[in-house]
Amino acid sequence: MGRPQLLLPLCASVSLLGGLTFGYELAVVSGALLPLQLDFGLSCLEQELLVGSLLLGALLASLVGGVLIDQYGRKQAILGSNVVLLAGSLSLSLAGSLAWLVLGRLVAGFAISLSSMACCIYVSELVEPRQRGVLVSLYEAGITLGILLSYALNYALAGAPGGWRHMFGWAAVPALLQSLSLFCLPAGTTEAAARRDLIPLQGGEATKLGRPRYSLLDLFRARDNMRGRTMVGLGLVIFQQLTGQPNVLCYASTIFHSVGFRGGSSAVLASVGLGAVKVVSTLTALGLVDRAGRRALLLAGCALMALSVSGIGLVSFAAPMDSSPSCLAVPNASRPAGLPGDSSLPGAVVSPPPLPVTSENQGKPVPPTSMKIKPHPKAGNRTAPPLPALGTAAPAPPSAPEHALQHWTALVCMMVFVSAFSFGFGPVTWLVLSEIYPVAIRGRAFAFCNSFNWASNLLVSLSFLHLIGTIGLSWTFLLYGLTAVLGLGFIYAFVPETKGQSLAEIDQQFQKRRFALSFGHRQSSTSVPYTRIEVSATS
Repeated sequence: MGRPQLLLPLCASVSLLGGLTFGYELAVVSGALLPLQLDFGLSCLEQELLVGSLLLGALLASLVGGVLIDQYGRKQAILGSNVVLLAGSLSLSLAGSLAWLVLGRLVAGFAISLSSMACCIYVSELVEPRQRGVLVSLYEAGITLGILLSYALNYALAGAPGGWRHMFGWAAVPALLQSLSLFCLPAGTTEAAARRDLIPLQGGEATKLGRPRYSLLDLFRARDNMRGRTMVGLGLVIFQQLTGQPNVLCYASTIFHSVGFRGGSSAVLASVGLGAVKVVSTLTALGLVDRAGRRALLLAGCALMALSVSGIGLVSFAAPMDSSPSCLAVPNASRPAGLPGDSSLPGAVVSPPPLPVTSENQGKPVPPTSMKIKPHPKAGNRTAPPLPALGTAAPAPPSAPEHALQHWTALVCMMVFVSAFSFGFGPVTWLVLSEIYPVAIRGRAFAFCNSFNWASNLLVSLSFLHLIGTIGLSWTFLLYGLTAVLGLGFIYAFVPETKGQSLAEIDQQFQKRRFALSFGHRQSSTSVPYTRIEVSATS
């Protein structure tokens, strides 16, 4: 590249703009549904198809994206995904029928899912260990900012003729800016030129690139402790979804309504308020991930999630809240309900349901949408497909005074839950996934785990209403709390600390221990016996 001083800001822009694009695409449909329904006369089922097509595209990308990333390189995968995203945005902006809209969303979903995986891996391989946590976690911050930006543009363009076309078209802007940044960065870890750029940054890690060869089946074998790595990766993505994070955010509008936030501005307040909490929490994670460490943030976040989601369940025993789903007549573009769930990495909603994210959420967020009582899959996080709206279409009578405290307690618990996810599972899961696998299979392994993230997100979302009908809302949230406790035990026992270690050192750490359990809670980068790889400046 010739200008190493530009490496960090360029990597930061790639990560942030990638997350921004992801978050924007996930949430922009919330404001576009109303004008689309008016222009095309969409039924509830057709709206679900439109929203859910993004999730289908993302699932397809998670199945084949790993091969593309490892075969053609990280940088080329990101640039290719941006080209695909431009095609999808063009299809959406010029669409004259539902078929073109669904096709555009399908293509956009494929693009943002592929980009989310490639971005996290690419940035993690380019920077030093002490900067890797912040720069990879910027992707999750970008997701939350992208969702808030989509809500702002939705509101601004709601009354404009053909405003929904502009809403979809603006997604191309951050993708184009990201592409410009990529042209100034090394080609990637699969090329000799990239290795020369990486050697001074990664302490010689690049010298081992390309030597070992792995197949997808190696993820389940004892070789190099790949089975232990896969257990850590799958455990993180599955537990982040089984804690119910897509569904808690879907319940946000009901809680806001129950504490007195009624009228046309209530959903806006919920979206912006929860969005602000997510942004602040994610920025907090950026400052702590390379200081406190990955394990500390995961443990603290999961513990707070267990307490807060259990608190919502206990409060609902004392102050029952209406949780019956309804297919609203039309979504209100000026009331973007919901919140990101996410990066995605890189992946939640409100009156109409939230989106995935992870993303990232990169978690990751789910855009709000009108739905039928029968649940259907919807757009997803780097992380969570939208669920049928919870709450009632008509304003409920004011809360009884004796229930006011319980309702406000439920609101506080929900804010804590959102915050805990945003500095724990949200950014750290994708950071750990980008670190624990050997470079030769990193793309395919990341994509494999990501496919389980989307699948488990969909399972949790679709089972929500059935759980409520079977065991009730209170016990459903308490079940999520129990799952979070199990997740806490999993993190404590199996997830290693990777703070301050190069990717080569992390790889050695896994190879020297057959079982992930050996990484114990007392492990630190100084106590792990590894041999640093030294490479001369002329190599």
